[in-house]
Amino acid sequence: MSDLLQGEISSIAELLAHALELEAESAERYRELAANMQVHNNPEVAALFHDLAAEGEVHLKQVQQLAATFELPAIAPWAFKWSCPDGPESLAMDNIRYLMTRRQALLLASHNEVRGRDFYAQVAEHSKDPEVRQLASKMAVEEDAHVRMLRAWLDEEKEEQPAPLSDLDPPNMPE
Repeated sequence: MSDLLQGEISSIAELLAHALELEAESAERYRELAANMQVHNNPEVAALFHDLAAEGEVHLKQVQQLAATFELPAIAPWAFKWSCPDGPESLAMDNIRYLMTRRQALLLASHNEVRGRDFYAQVAEHSKDPEVRQLASKMAVEEDAHVRMLRAWLDEEKEEQPAPLSDLDPPNMPE
């Protein structure tokens, strides 16, 4: 398990602020990727990213319901206590290829769900507040259910077809 937590999360409100950002960023990234895959005529992977965004929205709404009774701290984007530039569940854009297969997308999503689970597990391990530890443990268990779901989807995938040797029509990227 890589060290995803920097510092201690010391209150339920702080944990929920982190969870809201993590889940919102994850769902938004999946929506962006779905739109990009649709534009690049990769409908199978676009549909998968739409499904993952919908799953993220469900989890986000659950966290919003938990957070409704708390006054959450305002945390600057650079002050979140995860060690990665974006939230632990956000796909790194440098790993995205518009010709990617559904299996490749599932592997990336699984990797990020593991990071989300590990982040919550580390909060549970390092917080001095017993309520924070309990809620973070519960969130880690929920993320683990997502990991298992994605791994089950991966198990159902047929073997990946070899990718083309080169992109015959690469995107026109300004330099």
